[in-house]
Amino acid sequence: MRNILFIAFLIFVFSLHAKQIEVCATCTIKSLKKAVEIAKSGDEIVVKKGFYKESNIVITKPVTIRGENNPIIDGGGLNYIFQIKSDSVTISGLKLQNVQANYTKDLAAIYISKSKYFTINNNTLSNIFFGILIEKSQYGEIKNNAISSITKQEYNSGNGIHLWNCNHMMIHGNKVSEMRDGIYLEFTSKSKIYNNISTKNIRYGLHFMFSDENEYYNNIFANNGAGVAVMFSKFIKIYRNKFVKNWGSASYGLLLKEINDAQLFDNVFDENTIGINTEGCSRINYKYNIFIRNGWAVKVSGACYANKFRNNNFISNAFNLSFNGRINDSDFDGNFWDDYAGYDLDKDGVGDVPYRPVKLFSYIVNKSPETIVLLRSLFVDMINFSEKVAPVFTPDNLLDNNPLMNQVK
Repeated sequence: MRNILFIAFLIFVFSLHAKQIEVCATCTIKSLKKAVEIAKSGDEIVVKKGFYKESNIVITKPVTIRGENNPIIDGGGLNYIFQIKSDSVTISGLKLQNVQANYTKDLAAIYISKSKYFTINNNTLSNIFFGILIEKSQYGEIKNNAISSITKQEYNSGNGIHLWNCNHMMIHGNKVSEMRDGIYLEFTSKSKIYNNISTKNIRYGLHFMFSDENEYYNNIFANNGAGVAVMFSKFIKIYRNKFVKNWGSASYGLLLKEINDAQLFDNVFDENTIGINTEGCSRINYKYNIFIRNGWAVKVSGACYANKFRNNNFISNAFNLSFNGRINDSDFDGNFWDDYAGYDLDKDGVGDVPYRPVKLFSYIVNKSPETIVLLRSLFVDMINFSEKVAPVFTPDNLLDNNPLMNQVK
């Protein structure tokens, strides 16, 4: 509430003295950089339709820059287009293009440093190195932007939306494609990332590290080098997202590494090499997720403790679960497994015989990947049955004692 009142106060003060400055080929002011230089705090700069070759526009005062009919700002490739170093700046309705790759500086179409209460919305960014690069800032909103590039190699491409050491950010409604990482966060907390579409990025659709207490929901991560990588973070929520067709020899929908105290629910993992790959993660609740048509639905590596899988659907996956280790401290209970062959005599919707989700052949493929060619053979059915009857390579207690007979809706 205090922040809202402060913003309202700023808007009121600026509105008392604000004026509008027009920029166009036939206007008194023909240069956007010149308009920024002469603008006073609270002024609005309206950029008319046209082509403007300008770069390194440094903003050090609260102003609004608004494009009419999508004017093009061409950076010429050698520098930032905008550098924002003030609170309460808005940039909207512009087409920003041409920021070349640089091996000593993270050049971006929009660079924001030590700013508060800024808004970047309804812009189109193309052929850029980094799209929107933000550091040491808070209470910003990045919404409804379209960001893309044309580079095809990881070493000379940047991230679409990049946040470092930020908090209380809102990233929503953006479409990001063909960048290195679609959205990247590091040391960023108490933020919300939602309603974004991140596709065809070289490395990850979303990548974040050391970023606590954030929420990620209603996003689509499709056809990326890998879907989402989540590392060294805690107290996060990931829900109602779609992880789709993230294929590759080392690809996955979602990688979790050293994650603690998280909630993952209502997500869809569809046609990924690995739905979720988790390592060194503890106290994570997985519930109401759908794993469908993946190579592996879930791969659990070492040092994963006190995790709970409840009310998830496992449908048409080559392997439902891969588990690396002889000790299980995770709880699989009340999930639907489409290959469950048990019965329900009392008709309560819960199988009367526990389900063992790890197949011996899954263990063998982990050790010798080339054996995957035997996947549909009679030999595989035989060894899976033998492990089910007398577990040797998988933990004895790795069971779903209450497998559901019908899919969770």
